[in-house]
Amino acid sequence: MANKLEVRNLRISFRTVSGKLQAVRDISFDLKDGETLAIVGESGSGKSVTSKAILGILAGNSIVDGGEIIYDGKDLLKIPEDEFYKIRGDKIAMIFQDPLSSLNPIMRIGKQLTEAMILKGKARQKACRAAFNDYLALLEKAMIRSVAKGDAEKAKILSQKCKDFDKFEGKHLELEIAYNSAINNANDAISEIENLLFLIEKKAVKDAKESLSIVDDLALGALNEYVVNEDANELKELVATIRKEDSKAIKSGEFDLIVKTLKRLDEILKSAVAKEMPNFFSMGYYLTFANEPLPKMPMDELNKFLRNYLDKNYMLEFIENVKVSLKDSAEEHFAIKQRVVGEFKSALETLKTCEFKQPDIDNIVNALVKSVKGSIDPLEITKDSAAHTFESSIHSAVSVYFNGEKKNVVEEKRYAKQKAEYDRKAAKAGGELSWKVTPAAVVDLDLAKENICKIISNLCAHYEEQLAAKDQRDYSEEAVAVIDFLKLNASGFANKVTRRMAKLRALKLMEEVGIPEPRKRYRQYPFEFSGGMRQRIVIAIALAANPDILICDEPTTALDVTIQAQILELINKLKKERNLSIIFITHDLGVVANMADKIAVMYAGKIVEYGTSREVFYSPAHPYTWALLSSMPDLDTNEKLEAIPGTPPNMIYPPVGDAFAERNKYALKIDFEKQPPMFKISETHSAATWLLHPDAPHVDPPKIVTERIARSKKNAEGGSNNG
Repeated sequence: MANKLEVRNLRISFRTVSGKLQAVRDISFDLKDGETLAIVGESGSGKSVTSKAILGILAGNSIVDGGEIIYDGKDLLKIPEDEFYKIRGDKIAMIFQDPLSSLNPIMRIGKQLTEAMILKGKARQKACRAAFNDYLALLEKAMIRSVAKGDAEKAKILSQKCKDFDKFEGKHLELEIAYNSAINNANDAISEIENLLFLIEKKAVKDAKESLSIVDDLALGALNEYVVNEDANELKELVATIRKEDSKAIKSGEFDLIVKTLKRLDEILKSAVAKEMPNFFSMGYYLTFANEPLPKMPMDELNKFLRNYLDKNYMLEFIENVKVSLKDSAEEHFAIKQRVVGEFKSALETLKTCEFKQPDIDNIVNALVKSVKGSIDPLEITKDSAAHTFESSIHSAVSVYFNGEKKNVVEEKRYAKQKAEYDRKAAKAGGELSWKVTPAAVVDLDLAKENICKIISNLCAHYEEQLAAKDQRDYSEEAVAVIDFLKLNASGFANKVTRRMAKLRALKLMEEVGIPEPRKRYRQYPFEFSGGMRQRIVIAIALAANPDILICDEPTTALDVTIQAQILELINKLKKERNLSIIFITHDLGVVANMADKIAVMYAGKIVEYGTSREVFYSPAHPYTWALLSSMPDLDTNEKLEAIPGTPPNMIYPPVGDAFAERNKYALKIDFEKQPPMFKISETHSAATWLLHPDAPHVDPPKIVTERIARSKKNAEGGSNNG
C-alpha cells in the first residue's frame, strides 16, 4: 500500500510564561492508504498536538521546531494558509472530542451540512479546472516537441487533437451530470415511496401532502433520455394522478388509489436505475464529431459501438502520442537526475570538510534546489513527495543551523546569568530554592549539520532507486492513467454543487451515518439531538467533502459506553465503504483493539512503541504500554486494575533519560541517564526501552498483562476454530 501521509522527525513546542514546553519530540510515522493508525497515550503525551499539526490548526503560541508532514507532494508545515484551505476539510477532515464544539448551536443541522459542501464545491471546481487546463497545456507542448519534432503541420494537428479532447470532454460531462442527477432523483424517489407506503400501511403518515409532493418532484427529476425515457409519459400521468388525488385521499383517509399509483411508479423507477449506464465519454466524442444521430441499439451494443468508434477515430492514436511524450519526458528527466546525483555526492563531500559559513552553504543549497526543480518531470501525475519537498526541507534545516548558532550564544548567556543568580540566592538561603533555572534551549549544531547532509543523501538515494528501476516503467499504462486524470479533473470542475444537490447529498449522508428520519432531522437544531446523534452529525459533516484522511481526536470520550461502541462501529464501517485512511487519537488502548491496523504509543512527546495492532496487544515491549494494558478494564479480568503511579514529567524541563523512568518500576540505572533509541523487534514493531538492549536483564510483563494476552489469544483461536 502507498503512503497517504508521512510524518518525519516532527518537533513542536509551546511558548509559556514559565518557559518553552516541548510537546512533540522527534516523532515519525507513516499512514498508508486505507489504514487506521491509532495514536495512544495519556493527556499531555502530544498525540492531539500531532493531529492538530497535520490539520494546520496549532495554537498561536506553538513553535514548529522541525520535521515534515508530507501529503500529496507538499510539506504541510510549510505551505501558506490559502493553500492549506484547499486541503483542510476537503482532503483531510477531523472529528473532535466534543461534538458541540464543532456545531453552531443556533444554526439548523441541514444548513451546517450543506454550507461546507457548497463552499468546498466551489473551491474544488476552481482547482480541478486549473489542474485540467494546466496539464492539457503541458501535454500539448510535450506532444509537439516529442511527436511533431519540428514538423509544423503535424504540430498543428496535435494541437487540434488536444483542443478536441477539451471539446468532447465538455459534452461528456454535460451528458453524465444530467444522467447522475436523474439517477439520484430516481433513487431518492424510490426511498421516499418505500417509506411512504410503509407509513400508509401503519396509518402513521404525519404530513402526507408534503411527502407526496417530494415524491412527485423527485420522480419528474428522473426524466432523462437514458434513465426514464420510454416510460416517460406514463410516469407523468402517474404524477398527475397523485397530485389530483392527494387532497381527496388525505381528507377521506382512503389511500387505495394513491398506494396503487405509488407502487407502479416504484416499478418504473426501479427498472430505470437497473439499466446499464451509457459510456458517456465515448458518446461525448460521437455526438461532437460524428455529425450523425446515435444508432438505435441495445445499450450494451451501443457502448461497444461508441467505444470502438472513439478508439478508431481518436483515442488509440492520442494515447500513443501521450505514451511517446511521457517516455521522452521521463528519459530527459532521468538524464537530469543522473547529473543531480553527481551534484549531491559532490555537495556531501564538500559539506563534510568545509567551514560552515552561511554564504557558502546558501550557495551550495541554492544550486541543489535549482537542480532538483529541473529534475522534476512535469508530466508525472503522481507527485514525487521527496523531490517536491526538498526545497522547503533543506532551507528549513539550514535555517535551524544558522539561527541555532545565534540563539545558542544568547541562551548560554541567559542561562549563565540566571544560574549565577540562583547559586547566589541558594547559598544565601542555605539550600535549594523553590524554583529552577530553565535549561538553556540550545540547538545541537552537530545534529543540525548532520540533518542537512541527511536530507541531501536521502534524496540522492531516492533518485538512484528511480534510475535503477527506470526500465521497468510501463508507459502504455501511464498514458491511460493520464487520460483518467484528465477525465477526473474535468468531472470535478463541471460538477457544480447546487443547493438542491447539497441537500440531497446531506440527507444521504445523514442516512449513511445512521440518523433516522433524515428529512425531519434536517431542519432541527443541535440541542434537539442526543450526544451520540450530534457526533453522527459531526461525522457526516467531516465526510461531506469525501476526504482522503479522517482524523478522529477522542471521538467517543464525551459519550456513554453503549453509544461509544456504536460510533466506533460506524467509523469502521465508513472506513471500509469509503476506503478512508484514519488517524485515531485516544487515551484508551481498549477503544482501538478491534479497529486499528497500527498503533503508536506516545509518552511525553515521543513515540515509545510502534507496531501492528496484534504486535502491540500480544507482544507489548515498553513498560508504558504494559501500564496502559494493566489499567484497561475488560469483562474477564478479576484482579484489581493497576493505576499508573505518579504523573507525567514537566516538559519545560524534559528528563535527561527515559521520560517514563520516574514512574517505571522496571527502570534501569541508564534510564535516568540517557534516552533509549528505538530498538527494532521485527520489520513492523519497535520500542524505545533499554530493556530491549542485548545486555539488559530479562523482565517479563506484569502478571495482569500476560494473563490478558493468554486469554485474548485463546479467545481468538476459539473464535477462528468456531468460524
